Amino acid sequence: MEQKDTYKTVARQSEGLYKEKGSKFIALAYPVSTEEEVKEILAELRKHYHDARHHCYAYVIGYDGQSWRANDDGEPSSTAGKPIYGQILSRELTNTLVVVIRYFGGTKLGVSGLINAYKVAASEALDANELVERTVNDIYSITFAYPATNEVMRLIKEEELPVLAQQFDSSCAVTVGIRQGKISMVLDKIDKIDSAVAEYLRTD
Repeated sequence: MEQKDTYKTVARQSEGLYKEKGSKFIALAYPVSTEEEVKEILAELRKHYHDARHHCYAYVIGYDGQSWRANDDGEPSSTAGKPIYGQILSRELTNTLVVVIRYFGGTKLGVSGLINAYKVAASEALDANELVERTVNDIYSITFAYPATNEVMRLIKEEELPVLAQQFDSSCAVTVGIRQGKISMVLDKIDKIDSAVAEYLRTD
């Protein structure tokens, strides 16, 4: 089976709103790629919506969704984080964070009411967004002698490789992203360039 080298995520920040028996559920969806980003967004939202009773959230990170979390933030177990997480999963998204902020309206909604409220709010935020497909790229550093510069840069242009960093000196280095489906073909071409060596750094 061919390895999948694309994933779906949200294009930008978006918002949804759901009201039930006086309670207000404000949902916000964000594209994220690290847990550090998640922490920063949550800290900002807690400051901005400091008077809200609950900041419940779920996220999925990693091109194959290997890192995820669902948090009820004081709501009864599995009534908030899990329904939010379910909405991310049902759209097969990753690198996505959804936070639902609840202002309590004085009337308890019960377990099924809460599950529905968090689910609908998360769904509203995701439906207000644009879902985009991104490629899974392996990041390589290509080092080469100065005379090979034109050849290396021509290859980068032909294969439309995003350049993340570059340095031209007596010895040169360029950091590029290579879509996983094209790795062996691009590495073969690099191999054929005198003095050029590709070193794997990470996968984005």
